Amino acid sequence: MRAALRVTPKASRNAVTGLADTACGGKALKVAVTTVPEDGKANEAVIKLLAKLWHVPKSSITVVAGQTDRNKILHVAGDPADLMRRLGATVDLEGSDG
Repeated sequence: MRAALRVTPKASRNAVTGLADTACGGKALKVAVTTVPEDGKANEAVIKLLAKLWHVPKSSITVVAGQTDRNKILHVAGDPADLMRRLGATVDLEGSDG
């Protein structure tokens, strides 16, 4: 499964903060992390946070686009139906502003 993200580095806490509209009319998961965006530290923090929330190994999540951009595409290995359920639960827990 692929997931679009909008990442905010140097935030006050690590959290999924809702959904954002993308330029192409889709939705992206808004993720905030406390780490700085250098040497891949923010990407590592995003992967760690989402792996914990989705109960998947960190090794099953990879950044396939946007290594150095706030807008990212992640690939999450696993059963797509199960992953969509977990993604939906994450959005429900954290709320949505869009």
